[in-house]
Amino acid sequence: MSVGFTSAKPIIKNSLQLEGKDANYGVADVMKYGLSAAKPKLGPCHPLELSERSYAARREMIDFNILRNTQGLHAPLRLQMERKAAAKVGHLPFLPSTRPSLDVLLGRDEEIGFEDVLNTYEYREVAGQPHAVVEKQLGIL
Repeated sequence: MSVGFTSAKPIIKNSLQLEGKDANYGVADVMKYGLSAAKPKLGPCHPLELSERSYAARREMIDFNILRNTQGLHAPLRLQMERKAAAKVGHLPFLPSTRPSLDVLLGRDEEIGFEDVLNTYEYREVAGQPHAVVEKQLGIL
């Protein structure tokens, strides 16, 4: 009996293939071909890696299906409209786009993730002059 949900078992599409630009031991020769030659050969290191990558999208799909079956079609549509409106909130181009309202709707405001520690605004690489950035966006420059 299928209710339209996808399997929780990961489908491994990438596999480690040892062919092409290899050195003596079946590993890409980084000194000759660079780091980019090894990247296409890398497969998932663990079966849970694929599951973790697609967890949020799958969980959202399951939640929307449950909402649609219990409350009707309006519930997932309303949540998607709220998320889309929160994602489109504008700001000045020189300010960081953190979108706290979208984080609250998605429940990410209570989590500490990789981007919270290593992607802080004060250490970002691109910093422009506010007036020049706005003038460029408006087409004055």
